[in-house]
Amino acid sequence: MREPSLPDRRFPMVLAFLILIGTARLLLETSSSPCARVGMLRRLYRAIFGAQDGKHRIGLGSGFNGSECNLFEGRWVSDRDSDPLYEEESCPYLTQQVTCRRNGRPDSLYQSWRWKPHKCDLPRFDAVKLLERLRDKRLMFIGDSIQRIQWESMVCLLQSVIPDNKKSLHRDPPMKIFKAEEFNASIEFYWAPFMVESNADHATKHRVQKRLVRLDSIARHSRHWEGVQVLVFESYVWWMNKPVINATINGSYGVQEFDVPKAYRLALSTWADWIRFNIDSETQRVFFMSMSPTHLWSWEWKPASDDGNCFNETSPIRRSTYWGSGSNLDVMGALKDVMEELKPKVTLLNITQLSEYRKDGHTSVYTERRGELLTSEQRSNPRVYADCIHWCLPGVPDTWNQILYAYLMDDTFKRSM
Repeated sequence: MREPSLPDRRFPMVLAFLILIGTARLLLETSSSPCARVGMLRRLYRAIFGAQDGKHRIGLGSGFNGSECNLFEGRWVSDRDSDPLYEEESCPYLTQQVTCRRNGRPDSLYQSWRWKPHKCDLPRFDAVKLLERLRDKRLMFIGDSIQRIQWESMVCLLQSVIPDNKKSLHRDPPMKIFKAEEFNASIEFYWAPFMVESNADHATKHRVQKRLVRLDSIARHSRHWEGVQVLVFESYVWWMNKPVINATINGSYGVQEFDVPKAYRLALSTWADWIRFNIDSETQRVFFMSMSPTHLWSWEWKPASDDGNCFNETSPIRRSTYWGSGSNLDVMGALKDVMEELKPKVTLLNITQLSEYRKDGHTSVYTERRGELLTSEQRSNPRVYADCIHWCLPGVPDTWNQILYAYLMDDTFKRSM
């Protein structure tokens, strides 16, 4: 399951423009200085998410010898002496899209960075402990190809401790289901790029020229989520195809054109209504992953560069705070409002800022398009063909799962699972 492609030779630049369009008007009206624009993004980001720091702090409990800590504030530290939590070769469940080393990436430095929160350490991922926590349960990731990558990461983190004859993977479109038989646990991915229903919901044939979203319809998807003990949602990039989107709401009014932030807010409201009436906080846990950032313009972190992107980047951005312009501020505001209304039923995992530093972690030209690896000719033109949206594995999404692991293993969550 992959993101739909824009015309090949314009993909990064066109998608970059489309992602930015929702914030460009606000920023240009406010200031003509690039530094001032980035500063404004930073302040707005903190205004939207920073006030919720208390919600992001968890007591890591006796099992982690930790105290209260904000897992989302910290820095990336070099850890070349430690091996990744798994290798490409050791996980048969990785898709060709994300196996950057196998696809020809010459360096493995992107695997050698560890996220270090300021006041604690992330707990070391223990696959057996998590499988015990998930015994007789289902863990489901719901969203687009970014969420599928996080699902692949989780499967790879868990599968190595399971005997070959005790694990399986099967497809039940629009789902992929990995089962750990000895634990009667399943790790599942459900394809729903908008969360609500759309004309892009087919498991494999979802490249559509004109997207149509049913903003008040979710039942076709949500019937697959009922009773799942751990749900992890994500939805963003698919909304950013154009500044407006065709959608229906209250079907009798027919198809209308909505500004994307308004449509996103209405879709979130539909999803939130389902959460309110269908989630039992005593037996279920719901998480929402914040936006996965893009690194489409190198001038944002390297002012002297003109038209570069994430290609050939081998280390994180080292500023104390960095915020790129690939995330739509109105969408962020909608997410903040809905999450405030839903707590404590939903926990927001704010991976955006920590992932912003990782310009080096994308698949770049070491990936596929439409099921085929990029040719040498295409790789020689990274300005056009570099994918600065998706992530290599092992890589940044493993850290997202380490954070999810910390929440799932925390004593406060244990009591409700």
